[in-house]
Amino acid sequence: MHRFRRLIGHLVLVWTAGLLAGNGAQAQIPATKGDQIAVFAGGCFWGVDAVFKHVRGVKTVVSGYSGGGATTAAYEVVSTGTTGHAESVQITYDPSQLTYADLLRVFFSVAHDPTQLNRQGPDVGSQYRSAIFYTNVVQKEAAQAYIDQLTKARVFSGPIVTQVAPFEHFYTAEAYHQNYLARHPDQPYIVFNDLPKLKRLQEQFPALYKQ
Repeated sequence: MHRFRRLIGHLVLVWTAGLLAGNGAQAQIPATKGDQIAVFAGGCFWGVDAVFKHVRGVKTVVSGYSGGGATTAAYEVVSTGTTGHAESVQITYDPSQLTYADLLRVFFSVAHDPTQLNRQGPDVGSQYRSAIFYTNVVQKEAAQAYIDQLTKARVFSGPIVTQVAPFEHFYTAEAYHQNYLARHPDQPYIVFNDLPKLKRLQEQFPALYKQ
């Protein structure tokens, strides 16, 4: 882990993200001109949502589903692992304060473990897979370049299994999943699986961390 922290601090990515390419009715479109969108999946969306809500320059984070169709975008169905969906977060951020490269750094080093195939910690199934849903070719190339950097530097002991796939639609999850960690900080799952992520964010990226 210490080796990882040293290496991740020196890996620099110069890509910048473009505006959201898709405009499906289900997508959360940024309200302010100039805001940009990123869509990540990294296991249960509760923890990923909480991590990015504490990143400076992020304006909103919404938990939801990406990778499948509208008719199966419901928690009980997605949980079967047969829908193609991944539990995802849609991040709206201000590119004048935060780059897509910054988001990738946080995603790979704090938000989840990109070497776990179709699972994260205690959660198992394709709905918990590691994925980046790129909205344009710039994001696609940036994500792949960053994965290549991490692989070349041997930051992880195992291969990175993160899927890099085109964004099609984002379906907002049920209300009780939104902002879950902030509303249930004492729940055992949150305490053991997600609060440590916030601690690592603050320790590894103090300049990006916000209360």
